[in-house]
Amino acid sequence: MIDQKEKVMLGGFSQTIHIIGRDPGNPVILVLHGGPGISNRDSVVNGYRSLQKSYTLVAWDQRGTAGSYHGIDPATLTLERMVTDAHELVLYLCRKLGKDKIVILGGSWGTELGTYLCNRYPEHIGAYIGFGQVVNGVKNEDLSYAFAMEQAIKANDEKSIAILKRVGPPVDGQYTPCLKGMLAQRKIMKKYGGHSTKKGGYWKNTVKPLLLSKEFTLSDKWGLIRGYKLVLNTMWPHITQYDFTTQCNSFECSYYIFQGALDRNTPAALVQQFYDAIKAPDKALVWFEHSAHGPISEEPDKFESELRARLSKLDLR
Repeated sequence: MIDQKEKVMLGGFSQTIHIIGRDPGNPVILVLHGGPGISNRDSVVNGYRSLQKSYTLVAWDQRGTAGSYHGIDPATLTLERMVTDAHELVLYLCRKLGKDKIVILGGSWGTELGTYLCNRYPEHIGAYIGFGQVVNGVKNEDLSYAFAMEQAIKANDEKSIAILKRVGPPVDGQYTPCLKGMLAQRKIMKKYGGHSTKKGGYWKNTVKPLLLSKEFTLSDKWGLIRGYKLVLNTMWPHITQYDFTTQCNSFECSYYIFQGALDRNTPAALVQQFYDAIKAPDKALVWFEHSAHGPISEEPDKFESELRARLSKLDLR
């Protein structure tokens, strides 16, 4: 059994990770959370227990959030720094756990970070699995906003229509004001099922479980509350200018996309074209017909079965 929470120096800044699994000899999966700035350490440690039987999971609070918030310099919250942090963490885990290659599992923003990581630093990565896969930052926001407005109009939801009109359509992937406008759009998009097929709002499904979690210390929870606003406000204007279909589609590791067909947060409509352009030793696009942005929690049995089937073919010693 391995169950270690520790601080690791990445890019000159101390960051929190939690390594958990049954057997140190099992393949290692590094989980990249979304946001940016929204830690999923509690989900990895307490929600992915079945995966811990066969894999060693690593949860990581990326710089600026939860256990990696205190003392952060906002100037270091950049895409380049995040990618380099992730690379340094991969090297650290390979040394610590005696592995030549590990697996990257990313969700939402974690798929952007993970895609850059696999493209630029493939040496110690055996496979990538992404869900809530991002493809094109500008088109992503255009489609997500249009979905929210379309559904609000169909429902004659005058309040939501007024909010969306006040926010306005995104310009070059950006809302005005940046964080406040995006959160307003996301709230309406989620209301109409574009984020999850599960019942319950953002408070019940996301915020409350994090605040009640025993995985996070009081200091970590303060970092969660303060960090996500800081990270999103600082990074969002600089992380929407990408088109992976043309800019980042060649990989030396296996590249798998597990995509919810109902996803309007990172719209599923963009994924097929990106997948068709991917060059990798092995690739797969697995559709989850009853999921939106989070098939790992919306269809967990199928997600785990597909993950095991893909990784069982690889040498991950």
